[in-house]
Amino acid sequence: MSASYAVATAVTFVWLGMVLAISFLEAPLKFRAPGITIPLGLGIGRLVFRALNAVETAAALALIVCAVAGGWVGQPAGILAVVAVVVLAVQLVGIRPALNRRSDEVLAAGDVDGPSSHAHLIYVAAEVVKVGVLVATGVVLLAG
Repeated sequence: MSASYAVATAVTFVWLGMVLAISFLEAPLKFRAPGITIPLGLGIGRLVFRALNAVETAAALALIVCAVAGGWVGQPAGILAVVAVVVLAVQLVGIRPALNRRSDEVLAAGDVDGPSSHAHLIYVAAEVVKVGVLVATGVVLLAG
C-alpha cells in the first residue's frame, strides 16, 4: 500500500467515525438529556456541527491531496473520494444555510412549535449518503 493510500485510508475512517459519532449518536441523544430545551440543543448543535464541518473540510482536502499526490484521482478510490467531497460541499453550501436560518428563527423567537425544517431531513439524507460513500472509499483504499 502506498503512502497516499495509507494516509487516505486513515483520514477516511477518522472522518467516517466522526460523522457517525456526531450525526447519528450525539445529535439525537442531546435532545433526550434532562434539562435540554430545543433552543439550548440547537445552540449546542450549531457549535458541534460547525466544528465537525471544519474537521470534515480538512479531511476532504487531505483526501484530495492524497489522490492527486498518489496519482489515483481517476481510479475508483479517487472517484469515491471526490463524491464524498461533493456531498460535503452540497451540505455546507446548499443545505446548511437553510438550517442556519431556521435555527436563527427558533433561537430568536423561541418558536419551537413552528414547522420543522425540510432542510434537516435533506441534511440527514446527505449524511447517510456520505457515510455510505466513506465506507466504500475506505474499503476500496484498503483493497488497493
